[in-house]
Amino acid sequence: VQLQASGGGRVQSGGSLRLSCAASEGTFSNPTTGWSRRAPGKGREFVAAISWTGGRTNYGDPAKGRFTISRDNAKNTVYLQLNNLEPEDTAVYYCAAIRSTGTLATASALSGRGYDYWGQGTQVTVSS
Repeated sequence: VQLQASGGGRVQSGGSLRLSCAASEGTFSNPTTGWSRRAPGKGREFVAAISWTGGRTNYGDPAKGRFTISRDNAKNTVYLQLNNLEPEDTAVYYCAAIRSTGTLATASALSGRGYDYWGQGTQVTVSS
């Protein structure tokens, strides 16, 4: 599975963006998929994750109340809606997926760990 992240761009503070993560081949309906980000000079930060059915989601602290993760398995795509963006949200956003549908792997991925496949990242820049 190859993942292609897109939808990044430059917005002003308070603006919105929708990121997409598309799988290049095969079924994307199985693996839990998540988003992380890396700001300049900082480590990777977990943003959000969604289970393979879409029934379970989890959000990292920077996302709570502002970002929404969703998926359309028919389109092999996972989305991350970013609302009320702040300059502190400026980062490269990466999507990632796991290979397994097992309980432990799913729980780990929902917490932002244990991913097997990574996309190339999409840049989000928020100006004040």
